[in-house]
Formats: sequence, C-alpha cells, structure tokens
Amino acid sequence: MYTRFLVFVTTVSLSGAAAPMPGRVLQTARAPLAAAQPTQPAQHADVRELLASARGVAASVCALASDGASNWGGGWDAPDLAVAGDVHQLVRNLRRSVLTDAESRALLDALGSDDPCVRHMAGTLIGRSGDHAFVADLVDKLSAQSPNERAGATRALGLLGDRSAVDAVIKTLGDRTSPVRANAAWALGRIGDRRATPDVAPLTRDTSADVRAAAVTTLGQLHYTDNIDVLLRVLREDSNAEVRRTAAWALGQLSSRTASEGLANAMRNDKSADVREMSAWALGELHARDFADALTSTLKSDGDERVRETAAWALGELEVRKAADALADAVANDKSTRVRGTAAWAVGQLNPGRAPQPLIGALRDADDDVRLKVAWALSQIHDSEALPAVTAALKTEQVDRVRQVMVRALLESGERSTETFQSLLESTDKDTREMAVRALAGRRGPWPWPWPWPRPRPFP
Repeated sequence: MYTRFLVFVTTVSLSGAAAPMPGRVLQTARAPLAAAQPTQPAQHADVRELLASARGVAASVCALASDGASNWGGGWDAPDLAVAGDVHQLVRNLRRSVLTDAESRALLDALGSDDPCVRHMAGTLIGRSGDHAFVADLVDKLSAQSPNERAGATRALGLLGDRSAVDAVIKTLGDRTSPVRANAAWALGRIGDRRATPDVAPLTRDTSADVRAAAVTTLGQLHYTDNIDVLLRVLREDSNAEVRRTAAWALGQLSSRTASEGLANAMRNDKSADVREMSAWALGELHARDFADALTSTLKSDGDERVRETAAWALGELEVRKAADALADAVANDKSTRVRGTAAWAVGQLNPGRAPQPLIGALRDADDDVRLKVAWALSQIHDSEALPAVTAALKTEQVDRVRQVMVRALLESGERSTETFQSLLESTDKDTREMAVRALAGRRGPWPWPWPWPRPRPFP
C-alpha cells in the first residue's frame, strides 16, 4: 500500500511544478482553453485513488509523502528513485493536473475523513493547487459539525494564503476544540494580514501548548513590533519549552533590539538547550552587538554543543572584533567539531586584523571541515605571519578541497614564492592545479573553492 501511495504522490506532486495557471479549472471553462492550447496527454493520477491509497498510512510515512506533494520534499527528480522510479520519465513531462469538479469535490469531502492521513493529504493538495476558487467552500466548512473538517479547512486556507478568508478564520480562533484554534492561528500567520494581531495575541495564554505555539509563530510572522512584550512574557513564563523556543524565534523576526535583554537572559538561564540555542540565534539576527559579552560567555561555558555553536555563529554575525580571541580559543579547544568549525568561520567573518595563534594551530585539526574553515578564515584575515604555518600545512594536506582554500589563504596573505605554487602543478585535483596556475600568473580569482557557511540555523 505504501509504495502505491508514494507513486501517486510523486506523480501528483511533480505535475504541479511551476504552473502558470490555477489547478482547479471548471469543466465549463476547459473547452476554450483546449482550443487555444496544444493538447496534453491526460497522465495525472486520479485524486480519488490517491486519497483511497492514503487510508491507513502511518503518520510518519504520511508526513514524508505530504512533503513531496507540497514540493517541500526535494529530490523527486533524482535519476534513480527507490520508490516510483518507473514514473520518473513520465513526470518530467507532466504539467499541473487540471482538477475536474468531481476531483475538487473529492478533496473537499476528504477534509472530513475519519482517517488522519486522508485529511492531511486532502488539505495539502488543495493548498498546493494555488486555486482560490476553493476558498468559498473552505469558509463554509469552518462551521461544519466535525472538528476534523473545521481543522482541515483552516489548514487548507492557510496554505492557500487568500486574504479574503481572514475575517472567517479570525472567528474560528474561538473554536471549542484546540486543533481548530491552533490551525486557525497558524493559518493567519501564513496569510500574513496584520489585522489578525489583536485576535491572535490572547491565544498566547491558551490552555493548549499547540495553540500557544501556533499563536506565537504567527506573531513572529506578522512582524509587528507591538507584540514584543507579549512574546517576552511567553519567553519568561511559559511552562512549555517548545513554546518558549518559538517565542525566541519570533522575537528574532521582529527587527527590534528592545527584545535583546530578554533573549540574553533566556540564553543564560533557561533550562532547555533548545530555548538557549534559539535565543542565541535571535541575538545574532537582531545584530545585538551590546550582548557580545553574553554570547562569548555562552560560547565558553554552555554544556550543549548546539548552543555553543549558535553563539559562535551569532558572534560572527555581529562582527565584534573583541570576540576574536574567545572564538579562536574555541577553534583550538572545543570538543565539538561543529563548534570548532563555526567558530573558525566566525573569526574570518569578523576579521580581527591579525590571525590568532590558536586559529593558526587549528590548521592541524583532525576534522576536514574544521581545517577548511580555518584556512578560509586565514584567507579573510590577510595576515602574512600565518604564511609559514599555511605553507607547512599545505605540504601534508591530503584533502583537495582543503588544499584549494589553503592556496587562497597563501595568496591573500601575500605569498609570492613560485616554488610553493609550482609544486601544486603536480596535484591530481584539477581545481588545485588551476589555482596554482592563477597564482603563478599573479591572478587572484575567480576562486574554485567551497564557501564554508555554517549549517542552517534553527527554526521552529
């Protein structure tokens, strides 16, 4: 069953890529369109069969399949797919499936299904259709007897993002069931209309943690600075760590430094590492340079590597040069490769004018990614005193991508010795050889080297 289900999802999801016209086209409008455009083969999966295949699918599999149908899954165009490989060539040629009235009605009816995966997939497909003709029917469903149907309708409205539905969704914030309230709050954030702010804010005190988290997320998405005090109160007081973490994220979206002190307190004192990590991230997002000392203290002392790494990233974002020595010490001594690598990136990002000795020593780090970021940082600093160490490291470095960045570091630090670069002409890596030729010719770019960004930042 699962394989058949994913085959259908793959077909439907890929048929929806980059469509110039809405997915739901009424039968009465199709004849003139058909006359004006070349005929396309009817190769899309039947919606009703897809929904039938979704029944009974485990929640984890349903979530992954739904990601694919939303075009969030990624990788569906790989040459060899473990599931649905036989439809790969077919879906490359598909355009958006044109939903008939019967198929559209099947999706709307499925929002009230007793099966959670069927409801979830129906809402996802309605949302990804981008067809605002669904809105009137979805608004009608907000008053349905079934809470599942009401929750599904609010989710679909959020995915469609139609502002004409805002007033109807606001009324649903008072629904007697928490899943409907949560979906309604979330939908208003997706729609992005600030009129909803006064109605969403009270839900930050809801008895349901899911509702509070959805409300907090929406307040962040609406980018309305009047929400700062509400979010700071949630960050200080909410009993649920995930809600507090989401509040820290939301504060990072509001582009107001008045939230920085509360975020710094949470970064220092919250019992949850997830909250501390997000608070550090938010301080970097807000460019809160006055709190560089607090981030430095967190980098040195927090017991969780994710928090220390995010503090290092934030210091790099702030570009406060006085943090260079603390970051270099983390490069040399932190037990986590992730922290060492991101701290090295941060030193290069803030460019202290001189290369700290612990950073230079890290050219011998056991981890390839750390050495790469150390070499990149040295190339940014342009310190000629680092030349002997980089030259020595290059002689023993076995990883081509690291060697490439070391060559850049030599050039940017003032190395002009032809002997150093002539030896690189024997490299088995063509990019290294190319860089050696450029160096001997006195040219500095473009550079065929990887940009050492740290990993993606945390989001709720």
